[in-house]
This record gives sequence, structure tokens and C-alpha cells, in this order.
Amino acid sequence: MADSETGTSVDFVRAMIAEDIRTGKNDGRVHTRFPPEPNGYLHIGHAKAFSLNFSIAAEHGGLCNLRFDDTNPLAEDVEYVDSIMEDIRWLGYDWGDRLYYASDYFDQLYELALQLIREGKAFVCDLTSDEVRHYRGTITEPGRNSPYRDRTIEENVDLFDRMRAGEFDNGRRTLRARIDMASPNMNLRDPVMYRILHAAHHRTGSKWCIYPTYDWTHGQSDSIEGVTHSICSIEFEDHRPLYDWYLDELGIYHPRQIEFARLYLSGTVLSKRRLLQLVNEGHVTGWDDARMPTLSGLRRRGYTPASIREFLKRVGVAKTESVIDMALLEHCLREDLNRVAPRVMAVLKPLRVVIDNYPDDKVEMFSAANNPEDPGAGSRELPFSKVVYVERDDFLEDPPRKFFRLAPGREVRLKHAYLVTCESVVKDEATGEVTELRCTYDPESRGGEAPDGRKVRGTLHWVSVGHAVPAEVRLFDHLLLPDDGEGKKGFMELLNPESLSVLTGCMVEPSLCDAKPGRTYQFLRRGYFCIDSVDSQAGALVFNRAVSLRDTWARISKAQAGK
Repeated sequence: MADSETGTSVDFVRAMIAEDIRTGKNDGRVHTRFPPEPNGYLHIGHAKAFSLNFSIAAEHGGLCNLRFDDTNPLAEDVEYVDSIMEDIRWLGYDWGDRLYYASDYFDQLYELALQLIREGKAFVCDLTSDEVRHYRGTITEPGRNSPYRDRTIEENVDLFDRMRAGEFDNGRRTLRARIDMASPNMNLRDPVMYRILHAAHHRTGSKWCIYPTYDWTHGQSDSIEGVTHSICSIEFEDHRPLYDWYLDELGIYHPRQIEFARLYLSGTVLSKRRLLQLVNEGHVTGWDDARMPTLSGLRRRGYTPASIREFLKRVGVAKTESVIDMALLEHCLREDLNRVAPRVMAVLKPLRVVIDNYPDDKVEMFSAANNPEDPGAGSRELPFSKVVYVERDDFLEDPPRKFFRLAPGREVRLKHAYLVTCESVVKDEATGEVTELRCTYDPESRGGEAPDGRKVRGTLHWVSVGHAVPAEVRLFDHLLLPDDGEGKKGFMELLNPESLSVLTGCMVEPSLCDAKPGRTYQFLRRGYFCIDSVDSQAGALVFNRAVSLRDTWARISKAQAGK
């Protein structure tokens, strides 16, 4: 569908909201919410959800609440609450003064549950969780009524009060809605509303020993807050009839639930349960490990809010689920960092180069643009001396025909500096490994240009040995290996053992000596690297590669456009 004024494409969620506004529903109000569970860190799939909710509210001059669904004290922690708020703010969204918790409504939810009991629409059940599953039936077979379904209203009220008072052990009883055990929708087969759980809550302490389920809490919380559109992911589509049933039976304000397809990303996992497993079993260093698809992990790796917002914009909103290629996310990051990241020189695998005809004690300074894409980014000074480092893989003793870098007798350009020619090679006598190159330079080629106009095809980055700053560099690959195509391998079998490679002994230019953690740079010819916000410190720099320079998505798009 296209917007009649702009002609741009409008997704189905926005189209439904536009129709509600056109017909005067909710007096034209648009009020959304994002209801995360504080039992883990947000990942990029959550970013799609909260970005959609905050953006739609902003587009219509409406409001968006942040409400924590804190109904399971065993899995929740203040650490998760704080991280969720930090991630949402980092991506550029603000809930203003509308920060809520489901626990804010525990008293109201309890009274609403009593209302359903008194109307004969809920009952206290003594079946165990295993028995409840057994009685529930299957997709093809109807369930059976609980033997406790026909308790009197008075008995149900009494038992529910005693559940709240703490008379019963965990799991001894539940409160269930009385709907239809023969319904084809399994969610309507007398779902559990409350369970007994003697556990302290991070906000309410030990006040409660019964806690509401998500399905019971969600719709009523939306109603209490005046939410107009409850936008959620597609797995809640089958829950919508239950969402509607509770609101209709209670006779309270009824928001509209709309479901959209979840985000799936190749090469990684977006299951909070599995991400927690990776953390707890030590496969990663934490929720903010730079290999993780969490927003804190992406931030630590060097992803920018602008790149993630652009990625989510391009992914769009659909009803049908699909897997998005990680290359698109990386492409969006490259586009953003190409505009804003300063250029620097860093040698990841150093090879020593001695320029024999350069004066021993001479140091020259060469000016280099910080970012050719941004004229306002200014320039920096690079020191050059007799001994420099180049990349070890920029030299081959016996090069193939189209190798245009250093080799015996070959001339190359040291970027911003001079043309140099490799004259001889120094090797370790025991191993035969090349340890040093002896070169000469053309004094007339200052700036890297030959005075006689001769063509030099190879251009190398370098760092002056006497001014180099040591660093550790971390390179990342996909967290998961490609599936076998038949889905036979389990999640843990797909973990990529080479998802992290650590390079020590790297050398970077001296301008990075005082660089701040979290800052991202383009290492010339090597990619975009972010100073690690946790492990890096003055004198011991640690860089995470955010993304390489090679753009797979751009090549795919170009190939498709040429068909």
C-alpha cells in the first residue's frame, strides 16, 4: 500500500493504524508500548519491535510507554532493567515520563481476577503442571475439563485469597480462566492466570507469593495505560483471542493487538533462552560480548545507532517471517562508518622495513586527511622515520603475476610518504622466516608521487617503528556456522569455533594513543575497528573489528540489478 500524499510504501501495521485514525477510533489517538521482560539483554530483534512502536507513535504525534513485564521474579534482575533502558536510549528513543512495570498493577490485576471468579469465569485448580498438560489435549484432540472446574464461586474466592496469603506450596494450585477445553485454539483451553511462587520480587519484595502469567497481565496492563495499539511479534497471533476474551469479559477499555513478523538474522541466534545459555556456559564473555547480537554487544563491537536504524528501515515490517542476510546489516554499518569514521593506519601483522638510504636520526611529518568523505574532519600529522612496519602479507619473496605489493626489486608507495624499493631480505637462520626487509627510497617522491611520472601500482599502509603504539586486535566471524540444510544439527553443534581471533603485537599510528573507548576508526585497507569499551585502557589498546571493508551486500545488490 502507498501513502496517498507521499507515494511511499506503507507497511500493513501503519495502514491499519491509519484506517483507525480515519474512522475516528480512539478519538484519533495513537498510543503504543514496548513491554520487555527484564530477564536478559535486548537483541537486534527486540530493536525491531521497540523501534516500530516508538516510531509509529512519533509519526502520529502520539505516545509510547516503556513497560517492564516483570511477572517472573526467578528470572528477573535489575541489571536487565538498567541495560534495557540504556539500549533503548542509545538507539535514539525516549519514553519520557511513561516508565511502567507490570508489578505496578499487581493489586489491580488481583481485583480483576476476583471479578472473573465472582462471575464464574475463573476457578482455582489443583491439577499439577503435568496433569494440566495431560488434560489439555492436543491440536487434533479436545481437552478435558479439570475435575476442579465446577467449584463454587465461594470456594474459588476463598482458595484464591488463601493462595495470596501464602498457605500453599509452590505449584500446589493455580487460578485458571474458564473458557473452552474443546477450543481449536489451545490458548483458550482454560489457561492459567496465576501460579504460586514463593520468591522475592525485585520491586515488590515479599508482598506477593502468587504471580500473574504474561497472557493475563498483558492486555489488562495495556488497558490500564490507555494503549490504543498493542503491536507485538507474530507468535502472539494465536494469543490474540485470549487477549480479546479477557478484555471483553471484564468489560474494560479494549486496545487493538496487531502482530508483525519477527526478525531472523543469518549467522547468529535471536533466542533469548539460547543467548542466556551461551552466557551461562561460558561460550561468550557476557551479554555484551562483541559476537553477540545483543544491542550492548553490537555497540561494543562498533555498530552505530544510525546503522541499525537504517537496517531496520530497509528490513521493513511484514506479516511473513523470513531470514535476513547478515550482509545487509554489515552494509548499513559500512555506509554509516564510511561517512563518519576517521581514517588511520594500523599494521596488524608487522614486518620491519629498514630504509637504508634514509638518514638515521631524521623524522618527517606528513599530513593525512582524517576522512576524505568529510572535508570538515580535518587532518593529522604522521611521523615517518628510517624504520617502519608494513603488513607481513604485503610482501612475497616469489610473488604471482598480479601481486602488486612488495617483493625483491619491486617499488611500492608508502601512503602519504615516499616510494620505496625492496633491495634485500633478512631471514631467521633457524626457521627461514623473513624478519626484515632492506629498502631504499626515492627522496624526490615526497607525498608518494614519482617526479618523473612513472607508474607505481602498489600502495601500502605503514607505521613508524619509533612512534608505533602497540595494540591487541580482535577479529570476528559469524557466531553460528551455516546449517547442514536439513536442520539435523543442534544449536550448540553450529557454534563457530573460529568466531573470535585475537591478534597481539599489532602496531597503530601514534594519533590513537589517547583515543577514547567506543570510538570507531577505519584502519586503511583493513576495515572498521572500535576501541573496546571494557578491556581497552591507556597503554594497552584493544580494538574490535566492527566490519571488514569488503561489502558482500553491495555486490549482491549490483548483481541482482544487472539481471
